[in-house]
Amino acid sequence: MAEAGSVYVDVAGESKSEHVTGKWFSVPELRLRDHRFIVPLDYSKSSPKITVFAREIVAVGKEEQAMPYLLYLQGGPGFEGPRPSEASGWIQRACEEFRVVLLDQRGTGLSTPLTCSSMLQFKSAKELADYLVHFRADNIVKDAEFIRSFGGFCALTYLSFAPEGLKQVLITGGIPPIGKACTADDVYEAGFEQVARQNEKYYKRFPQDIEIVRELVNYLAESEGGGVPLPSGGILTPKGLQTLGLSGLGSSTGFERLHYMLERVWDPILVTGAPKCISQFFLNAFESWHSFDTNPLYALLHEAIYCEGASSGWSAHRLRDKYEYKFDAMKAVKESQPVLFTGEMIFPWMFDEIHALKPFKAAADLLAKKEDWPPLYDVPRLQNNKVPVAAAVYYEDMYVNFKLVTETASHISGIRLWVTNEFMHSGLRDAGRQIIDHLLGMINGKKPLF
Repeated sequence: MAEAGSVYVDVAGESKSEHVTGKWFSVPELRLRDHRFIVPLDYSKSSPKITVFAREIVAVGKEEQAMPYLLYLQGGPGFEGPRPSEASGWIQRACEEFRVVLLDQRGTGLSTPLTCSSMLQFKSAKELADYLVHFRADNIVKDAEFIRSFGGFCALTYLSFAPEGLKQVLITGGIPPIGKACTADDVYEAGFEQVARQNEKYYKRFPQDIEIVRELVNYLAESEGGGVPLPSGGILTPKGLQTLGLSGLGSSTGFERLHYMLERVWDPILVTGAPKCISQFFLNAFESWHSFDTNPLYALLHEAIYCEGASSGWSAHRLRDKYEYKFDAMKAVKESQPVLFTGEMIFPWMFDEIHALKPFKAAADLLAKKEDWPPLYDVPRLQNNKVPVAAAVYYEDMYVNFKLVTETASHISGIRLWVTNEFMHSGLRDAGRQIIDHLLGMINGKKPLF
């Protein structure tokens, strides 16, 4: 999943009727207060209103100090901003010189959240799909401008359509491909190759898991209905099992978490002759591995974030056929080869197998077929960009392909790249203070060009 970027803005005044400010409260070494804004669902015409929530954070004692604002845009799509419990990581570093704003992007967290239950209020798939089209980066940026304030992807949209609201931009791990009507095919062409390499690394680390996964795939395939029931009511199939690679192969501790999960896949056989059975631990762990039940927008809008005037047409699903010789689980079992996990990809059959997503299958299909998506980027404007931009680029990032990143960067005037293989896509979570400090040094001249 794309990690967050950070955008620096100067917040303008808002109408009191459209802005409610909460009281300051505390967590260790930080002071926080909440803001709620009433904004249009559709900025292009008269439309219903929604609430957008943002949380302001300062270091203790700096509540009244005049400081520039740092707006944090969470990656995703479909994930809310972080909830700090103490001063640590990048937030602690940022609060030394900024007033930090954590935005719950529309549809997430406390910003009129689109949940598996709330979306059931729509009477048809078309009504839901028509509603969901308003929850991409273009409108997230309009919300941010409304209060003057998605991750790195949103930052480029901001630079394209509202650069006057920005003083500086920091991006960590999220620079999208641009310049085509839909870039999803480019993303997954590169993505499948990178995921295959990550699988190779994983099995070198944990070769004992090769046989465990093969045995599990065979067990699932031979089960009634081609899979086993999950606690929530979905079904775990060989294809579903392969989706563990989404977070297992791309984050700094993903390999270890995946391995420890697989080592407890089977219930112990206590009585001679008892049949083998997948453990409840594993089934529960599988369901908690993904966040589709709490953040369904991630699945519904995943490919739409790449579309400008063309449909995605279930890009990952189409391109998987091209690589099926690598990602065919049953073929791997029959040929005694390692079963490869898939990566950050959403497939249409997930709306059949994952209980939380089942009600939204028809809406997801409408979104996959939609062609008239509005633009997300203005390439000529990016080529004439005047806003300083510094970006951390993770060389071995499974989620954001290095080659595609450098191609995009070549179209952004004034951008500086920090290319490193020291971190994975989760770098900001793993070493936030170090990364923010490095990017601030780049953008403020402490780390000059060389």
